[in-house]
Amino acid sequence: MLGKLLIQDSTKASWNYLVGAFKPPCNIFISFADGRSRKQVPLKKENGKTVMVALFQSQENIVGEVVIEPIQGKKVEHNGVKIELLGQIELYFDRGNFYDFTSLVRELDVPGELYERKTYPFEFSTVEMPYESYNGVNVRLRYILKVTISRNYVSNIVEYQDFVVRNYTPPPSINNSIKMEVGIEDCLHIEFEYSKSKYHLKDVIIGKIYFLLVRIKLKNMELEIRRRESTGSGPNTYVETETLAKFELMDGAPVRGESIPIRLFLSPYELTPTYRNINNKFCVKYYLNLVLVDEEDRRYFKQQEITVYRLLET
Repeated sequence: MLGKLLIQDSTKASWNYLVGAFKPPCNIFISFADGRSRKQVPLKKENGKTVMVALFQSQENIVGEVVIEPIQGKKVEHNGVKIELLGQIELYFDRGNFYDFTSLVRELDVPGELYERKTYPFEFSTVEMPYESYNGVNVRLRYILKVTISRNYVSNIVEYQDFVVRNYTPPPSINNSIKMEVGIEDCLHIEFEYSKSKYHLKDVIIGKIYFLLVRIKLKNMELEIRRRESTGSGPNTYVETETLAKFELMDGAPVRGESIPIRLFLSPYELTPTYRNINNKFCVKYYLNLVLVDEEDRRYFKQQEITVYRLLET
């Protein structure tokens, strides 16, 4: 028994030595100059955890500093230090391959040795960040700051800092209503109308459903908000449709001439703006889906695309 315990202790000591051997000889800290005053928003990481990160929009200056702190008693020999600002798209069927649509770099230090804590200021001026951060079913668009300490013979030391980009759109100058008559010949004929076709993320969908002919025994009617995410192209196109909201408009059988009002608030739902052909990699569209269910549980529906945009919050 005693011999076994001694072997375990010896193995543990060797393992601790190996872990220590692979541990980086320094810590890297990345911070924004206005980090305390800048708005923070939640970001879901790959491990499922949610962290708060800084929020930016396109054309802003991204300014801050990098601190490299050697672990006590160690020196860091390097071939240079750099910081990159990267905008990346990752398609989950091609996981691990990042498509960089924005790539800026600043050299922070020339080759040399670090014995003590050193601070490097950095600045990226009026950065073009045309696309919003997005975390979808099959695709992720992210922005990161990446610090790399280049080394000979051993692996480079790398540290990342995520941030989120949101871009704002002024209200559209033209915003036509959606009006349509649909039905089944000699059985059901309805007219539906939505007050507009473009909505901001905190908007309200207002409309009405008018029954012109009812010869089917309907039991309820609801309005759904659906998000359709398309990724890839050609044979590698993947389409995912999510139902984000179901809102009951009517419970019971309608009669001819009846009008049902619609008033649906968008703010409770996790919507993004409509994204059309983002860097030829993906798009995200939204639809209003009107669903009628008869007493035999047959479903009749009519889907209508809407445009969603982000309005600057005052």
